[in-house]
Amino acid sequence: MKRRAVFLDRDGVLNEAVLRDGKPYPPSSVAELVILPELRPALLLLRNEGFVLIGVSNQPDVRRGNTSKREVEAINRAVCAQLPVLEIRTCFHDDADHCSCRKPEPGMLLDAARAHELDLTESFMVGDRWRDVEAGSRAGCRTVFLDRGYREKHAMRPDAVVRSLPQAVTWILSQVEPRN
Repeated sequence: MKRRAVFLDRDGVLNEAVLRDGKPYPPSSVAELVILPELRPALLLLRNEGFVLIGVSNQPDVRRGNTSKREVEAINRAVCAQLPVLEIRTCFHDDADHCSCRKPEPGMLLDAARAHELDLTESFMVGDRWRDVEAGSRAGCRTVFLDRGYREKHAMRPDAVVRSLPQAVTWILSQVEPRN
């Protein structure tokens, strides 16, 4: 029997994004990583309801030469050490690479579904950017947009719009049958 999952964008959802001129950026190091204290209890609620929690993150700064793969992976490990997330899948490509894993393409979600026997129609994607919502929708998940008020245009239609991850968790749990 396939399991259900909640896919979570990393920067802006699992950890605080670094804002510059109203645009979000990833932390440049583990020292710059900020995880809000209310995230762990919220994510534990999902895990206790049987959801597999998987981070999915675009990190094009590796391809662009602005950071190293090693630094991104160190941040991923630090996030996983502090939160009940099974793993963080990462795309290191830029748009010009036309890969299937860079959101809004659904490749990371599809690969995770195969690897962990997940039912995408019973799963959710939570993200703070239009690319996250579109990737979730393309993969067949229900989508939650975490509105951080960034200065970017989008034409997405998420299933829910919330202001915090705990609100996203409340909405997700309201959409599913409780675990027996």
